[in-house]
Amino acid sequence: MRTSRQLLVLNISAALLGLALWAFFSHLKLAGLPGPLAVLERAGQLAANGTLLNDTLASVRRVLIGFALGTLLAIPVGFLMGWYTVARGLMEPYVQFFRTIPPLAMIPLAIVFMGIGEVPKVFVITLASFLVSVISTYQGVVNADKVLINAARVLGAHDGQVFRRVIIPASSPFILVGMRTGLGAAWSTLVAAELIAAQEGLGHRMQQAQVYYDLETIFVALIMIGLTGLVMDRMLLRLETRLTSWQERR
Repeated sequence: MRTSRQLLVLNISAALLGLALWAFFSHLKLAGLPGPLAVLERAGQLAANGTLLNDTLASVRRVLIGFALGTLLAIPVGFLMGWYTVARGLMEPYVQFFRTIPPLAMIPLAIVFMGIGEVPKVFVITLASFLVSVISTYQGVVNADKVLINAARVLGAHDGQVFRRVIIPASSPFILVGMRTGLGAAWSTLVAAELIAAQEGLGHRMQQAQVYYDLETIFVALIMIGLTGLVMDRMLLRLETRLTSWQERR
C-alpha cells in the first residue's frame, strides 16, 4: 500500500513537472508551441460542438475492434506454434517474415484490396496487434516450466490436461503482457490507419489541423490519444494483476 501511494505521488509530481516545463517552453515561443491554457481552451471548444467526443469514439472503436481481432487470432496461433512442432515449422517463417514489415507498409495493399472504408483501417490495426501478441503467447508456451509438465505427466495427465492446467496458466502472464504491448501497437498505428479516407477520428483531426497549422488542435488530439491509451492500459494492468495473483511477486 505504501509503495502504491509513493508511485501515485511520483506520477502526480511528474505530471505537474511536465505541465510546468510545457508552460515554460511555450512562454519562450519555441516554434510557436501553444501553451497548456490555449490547448485546454481549444479542447473546450471541440468538446462543446461534439467534435472531440465523436473523434475519440471513432478512434476507440477502431482500436478496440482491431485489438480484439488481433488478440483473438494471436492466442490460438501462438499456442499452436508453441505446443506443436509441426505447426511451429509451418507458421513461424510467415510470422517472423511479416514481423519485419511495418504494418503501415501494408496500407497501400489494404487500400487496393479492401477499398477505403473501415475494413482497411481495422485490418492494419489488427495486424499490428496480432504480430506483437502472437510472439508473446508463443514465448509463454515454450518457456513453461518443464518440471511442471513432466510432473503432470507422471501423475497421469494426458496432453489435453497438461495444456489446460499447466501450459495455459503458465503462459497467461506472457499473453497479458503481449496484450498490453499489442494495445500500444494498435494506438501507434491508428493515426496512419486514419489516413485511409477517414471522415472522423483523432488521427484524422490531427491531419486536418496540420493543413491549417492548427497546433492547438493537434495537441488536443495527441493528448486524447495518450490519455485514452493510458486508461485502457491501466485496465489491462488491473486484469493482469488479478489473473496472475498466483504468481510469486518480487
